[in-house]
Amino acid sequence: MSDQPDKPFLQIVVCAAGVAADVGKLITAAQERRWDVGVIATPQGLGFLDVEVVGTQTGRPVRSAWRSPGEPRPTRPADAIAVAPASFNTVNKWAAGISDNLALGVLCEAPAMDIPVAVLPYLNSAQAAHPAYRQSLERLRGMGVLIGSYEPHRPKAGGGADRYRWEEALELLAPKLSAPA
Repeated sequence: MSDQPDKPFLQIVVCAAGVAADVGKLITAAQERRWDVGVIATPQGLGFLDVEVVGTQTGRPVRSAWRSPGEPRPTRPADAIAVAPASFNTVNKWAAGISDNLALGVLCEAPAMDIPVAVLPYLNSAQAAHPAYRQSLERLRGMGVLIGSYEPHRPKAGGGADRYRWEEALELLAPKLSAPA
């Protein structure tokens, strides 16, 4: 396992969304900015990743389940978290305080632990029009979560992967990390 204590640690949370297979773009961008990187996938998000490739790129296994009692912590605490891509389901469950998987457990705790979190949603315009989604974004903003600018794509239109700006997560986090503690 890669553990580089001289570098800040970025935990990337990956959800089940069409662009998830391209998370390597965010990993590369973070590593180029001298981040040590780990990936947690939602249970459904695992099916959207090549976990072997991602594990090789980060130097650590992709996590999706809680560790067993007595098992050592697999990573050091995150200095920042990027949720990319963030699905409709994860955004709404997180804002509601639902912690039914490792990814949501980490996200539900992060704001209270003063860990900066940037979220890059990826969803279609029908999902984005749902009142619960808009309310969830407002609740997350109220918790200090940074929300990316992706404009939802049309349903059944093949997504907007070409407009998904992976590096925006790092841009959103940069001011939070350079501010004095």
